[in-house]
This record gives sequence, C-alpha cells and structure tokens, in this order.
Amino acid sequence: MNPRRKKRLAIVSSILIGVAAVAGLSLYALNENFDLFFTPTEVINGKEESGIMPVVGQRIRVGGMVVVGSVKRDSESLKVAFKLKDSGTETITIKYDKILPDLFREGQGIVAQGILIDKNTLEASEVLAKHDEEYMPKEVAEAMGKEHNKPTY
Repeated sequence: MNPRRKKRLAIVSSILIGVAAVAGLSLYALNENFDLFFTPTEVINGKEESGIMPVVGQRIRVGGMVVVGSVKRDSESLKVAFKLKDSGTETITIKYDKILPDLFREGQGIVAQGILIDKNTLEASEVLAKHDEEYMPKEVAEAMGKEHNKPTY
C-alpha cells in the first residue's frame, strides 16, 4: 500500500470514528433526558401492556390525583409530602421541597417529575397543576377513569 492510500485510509477511518463517537454521545445524552410517564399503579406494578417498571434512581413523571387529607407540610421549611393515586388502589408518596403551584390542592390532578427514591416514593423536582377544571393530561384522565370529577368551587 502506498503512502497516499495509507493517508486516505487514516483520514476516512478518523472521520468514521468521530461520527460514531458523536452519535454515541448524542444518544447517551438523549437517554439521560428522557422522562417516562407513569401512573401510581404503574410505578408499583409496572405498565400493563409492556411490563416496563421504573427502577429506583430513575427520573420519571407521575400523574394522578392528590389524595384528600394526605398533604403534610413542614412548618419550618417549604418541604411538603402528599400521596398521589389513580383509579387503582395504589398510592405513592411525593416529596417536594419548593413552592407548590398556586392551583395545587387536595383532590386535584397533578403531574410530578422527579427521581424515584424507592418503590413508592418520588422526590419531585417539579410539580405541575392543571390550569383549569377542563384540562387534564390525556394519560392522567385515562388513568383516573370514572373517579375523575371536576372540582367544586
């Protein structure tokens, strides 16, 4: 093989290795920022159709209704803990250490995003409350089924 071909081969292989490295790092970054949506029942029992179950330490989104009487606030800080449920009997505990949205209240649908601490506890980094009584994310409305009632004011 003459020196000119060796140089071309080295350049082409360097470009291919660089493209592969960039593609691999991009896929890794996308995987880290990918949040899956679960209901409280799916967090505990896994998704019915696929069997996918979140693992401890995974970042997920959980949607459901705040259980009436379950909100516990720390008088010394912003920490709050509450239970979230869907149409099933399973509930999970959401822990949050920031200011809750103004529209947050018991008996209302919310979506919490955070890291799963154990099988039924989520350390939330964000809590989203619906903006009016008409709106509810499709997944949450399907999970709530017949139990979803519009709040009374």
